[in-house]
Amino acid sequence: MIRVISGLYKGKRLRKVPSPLVRPYPDKLKTALFNILRDDLPGLKVLDGFAGTGSIGIEALSNGAAFAVFVEILPAAVGTLRHNLEKLEAGDRSRVMAMEFNRAVIQLAREGARFDLIFLDPPYRLLEERNPLKVIRKRGLLAPGGRIVLRRHFKTRFEAGDFDLERQVRLGDDTLCFYRGPA
Repeated sequence: MIRVISGLYKGKRLRKVPSPLVRPYPDKLKTALFNILRDDLPGLKVLDGFAGTGSIGIEALSNGAAFAVFVEILPAAVGTLRHNLEKLEAGDRSRVMAMEFNRAVIQLAREGARFDLIFLDPPYRLLEERNPLKVIRKRGLLAPGGRIVLRRHFKTRFEAGDFDLERQVRLGDDTLCFYRGPA
């Protein structure tokens, strides 16, 4: 069971994606993440990359984020994500982009979109092959002074490039890396 842990939608259950390719945040990890971010969320524009069920972007909306864009390529996950947003009546505060992450970033950049907070939870093997922060920097998707939160396996080596690592939180096999963009 996936549930919203706090805010406007607190206690609401979210549908899971029927695929082993989607790795939802455990409640303990999600709680730690939003205990760190909660006070900063009101009014922010958020991007949930590799969104899966959408639980992280939905949690941000539940805690006051103004708008969230969800990027997901897996068809089963896109359907589940849309169902979860409809169930919460959050469609007017969200957008779902059913496409590969880099293509979505390029399209959003063409539209002039900028995000205050970007959540990334890519497949762990993807971080060994390429750096999703590189396309974000190249396309200028992060607003000045914005933050990126990257979930990765604690054994995965990862270099962020132009973003400053502010903080790391490790819980079990997961590490949350908090990066700050240039002001």
